[in-house]
Amino acid sequence: MNIITSLLLRRISQPKPTWIHAIHTSSHELIVSNEVFTIIGSVSPMEPALEPILPFITSEIVTSIIQDPPNPQLGFRFFIWASNYRRFRTSLCSNIIIDRLVKENGLELYWQVVEEIKRSNLSLSSEALAVLVHGYTKKGMTEKALEAFGMMRSFGFEPDINIYNVILHVMVRKNVLLLALAVYNRMLKLNCSPNIATFSILIDGLCKNGKTHDALTMFDEMTQMGVAPNKFTYTIVVSGLCLADRTDYAYRLFNTMKDNGCNPDSVTYNALLNGLCKSGKIDEAFALLRSFQKDGYVLGARAYTILINGMFKAKRYKEAEAWYRKMIKDKIKPDCVLYTVMIKGLVEASKVADASGLLNEMMDRGVVPDTYCYNALIKGFCDMGLLDEAQSLQLEISKHECFPNFCTYSIIICGMCRNGLVGEAQQIFNEMERLGCYPSVVTFNALIDGLCKAGELEKAHLLFYKMEIGRNPSLFLRLSQGSHRVLDSKTLQSMVEQLCDSGLILKAYKILVQLADSGVVPDIITYNVLISGFCRAGNVNGAFKLFKELQLKGLSPDSITYGTLINGLHIVGREEDAFSLFEQMLKNGCPPTDSVYKSLMTWSCRRGKVSLAFSLWLRYLRTMRGREDEALKGVEEHFQKGEVEMAVSKLIEMDFKLKDFQLAPYAIWLHGLCRAGRVEEASRIFSILEESKVTVTAPSCVKLIGSLCQDGNLELAFNIFLYTIDKGYILTRRICNRLVKSLLRSGCKMDHAFALLNKMHSSGYNLDTCLYQTTKLVLSRYGNLREGKSSHLDGLKMHGHG
Repeated sequence: MNIITSLLLRRISQPKPTWIHAIHTSSHELIVSNEVFTIIGSVSPMEPALEPILPFITSEIVTSIIQDPPNPQLGFRFFIWASNYRRFRTSLCSNIIIDRLVKENGLELYWQVVEEIKRSNLSLSSEALAVLVHGYTKKGMTEKALEAFGMMRSFGFEPDINIYNVILHVMVRKNVLLLALAVYNRMLKLNCSPNIATFSILIDGLCKNGKTHDALTMFDEMTQMGVAPNKFTYTIVVSGLCLADRTDYAYRLFNTMKDNGCNPDSVTYNALLNGLCKSGKIDEAFALLRSFQKDGYVLGARAYTILINGMFKAKRYKEAEAWYRKMIKDKIKPDCVLYTVMIKGLVEASKVADASGLLNEMMDRGVVPDTYCYNALIKGFCDMGLLDEAQSLQLEISKHECFPNFCTYSIIICGMCRNGLVGEAQQIFNEMERLGCYPSVVTFNALIDGLCKAGELEKAHLLFYKMEIGRNPSLFLRLSQGSHRVLDSKTLQSMVEQLCDSGLILKAYKILVQLADSGVVPDIITYNVLISGFCRAGNVNGAFKLFKELQLKGLSPDSITYGTLINGLHIVGREEDAFSLFEQMLKNGCPPTDSVYKSLMTWSCRRGKVSLAFSLWLRYLRTMRGREDEALKGVEEHFQKGEVEMAVSKLIEMDFKLKDFQLAPYAIWLHGLCRAGRVEEASRIFSILEESKVTVTAPSCVKLIGSLCQDGNLELAFNIFLYTIDKGYILTRRICNRLVKSLLRSGCKMDHAFALLNKMHSSGYNLDTCLYQTTKLVLSRYGNLREGKSSHLDGLKMHGHG
């Protein structure tokens, strides 16, 4: 034992000045030992008498003692003592302690040491508390991390920017963005300047929560503060813009990134490819891929997943499967995410058997499917009505240490409701909580939708109120914060900011988390499902009551809400109210979808207002990118002049150029013109579509054939019927009989009638069941079936003819 240790141990029970003097007089023989630091650690670091020995203690000695102490408590205590001195504060020391806190379950012991030092009125540095925040964060103990963070202020310390960043990262990960922004504002008030990491964390949180506009505002705020974005920040914003379907802006920012000397990595490239694929711009994605590859970008598993997923969403199934084979050929091992994409895509392509085979291949390759992968295949079975197979697969999930989640049950509940098994769906719903899987808003929505479609509107409405009252977050706020609180988003934001300013960050966090966990709250989808149910039942007044109710509760109606109500008003013939609601929708800044415009167009055409229907579609097209207003004005002028053929031709040309052709508006106009007696113009639209190699649907052909028969244009009606036969359509009995009788009665077109009947027979029509008895009577009267004129008609059972 060295002399200093001996002196210290002999004098430890003596008054402090005596043994401190011993240290002072013998410092030239100082050999560091654990016993010495045990005593040093029990003395206030501000003790002036310790100053003579401090030069003999180096950061290497401090690291050595912390790394290999005789016991954990001594190591923690010594670290806390050493952290009071700036020259002993090293990232290595902090990392050693954080590692021991996490791996050796030392968090509770460290906390005890901190409490003991606090009770002894000894000094405690901000670094000593910072490692505690880091330790709890790494362990995933969010509340404890926030408690340690809040404790810093009670010790008289303000956290530095690094600690703030740790806490902000925790808050964003826990999806309490409101609290993260409040803490950020507190930082600014305390003159703690945010750095690039701060902005990156917050911008990432805003983007992932769909607040792209706010993320861009913060991005601008960052540059105004003189903080230059780095590669990571640029990538976050590019990804956020792509998620918000703003790929043009994302690509411009990508180029700005390169111009500013930030070289993109595979994450940035993948973000852009993903954005284009999700927007359905597959060809643009491949063009961009080729330019990326010139920069040295190499396709990996993530990129293949993005491209294959994009092709499946664009219904380019064969290409998706070809790229999967290419990936296997390139010896890139598919992971669980890629297999899930493939299984989901094959299911959507109605290749459920292939999807099931891919699940087996996946397991043969040693890739363990997760719940999401199973859910994709379960949905495929449910969509095909194979509910036994779906439930069997649900049981198989647990074999791979996965468990069915609320999504699994929601899929099966949807499948049962779709197949009319609403009672069985309710049983599974009731069992969920018993199995420890609590219904989510998606599950509630699935069953409510099933009940509505089964006509059990009262049960659906009851389930809706059960969902709302069961564990209502508004009720939680009233109980926890007092009944005087106004329960809206602004009040909640104000409350959180006040708590943060008071240093009660943990309390603010608990309120937000409990609020989120306090129950399943009806969302706009729930209201839309129920509103749709009321509208289908003809109870539009009940639907409007729900419409007003959802707005009072702070929800904003979306395009589906408005569209459903507009359709409901059409069902009950309230045309004026439908158009008023449409105008209200535009006034409230809710852009109508194409389905809303099509609904209004259909309604207008049924009233013979074809010009209004045409104007409505042009109004919709003006909201779409790439549509030139001057060109659309020209189209409108052609229509107003009665030049329907020219107007439609120009529109089709524009649609093909922009690769955005939709048959629906042309079919609606065709129907409307027929209804308005403008059959010749309707025929011209049919001819233009045929010349443009657009397949006209069977209902449009039926409408046109009927109108042509009424107008006496039997030649064209006959040709259109032949067109339907070529396309493989089997038309309704009513239109078949109408055309045959019209041709027979015309006299000069009798041969057309027999030619048509022969063509129908050879195309799969069963003439005996297809033709009405009255048509057979006309045939017997006008058509002498001898001379083999219509050999296929010999077997017809005709009664009542002479």
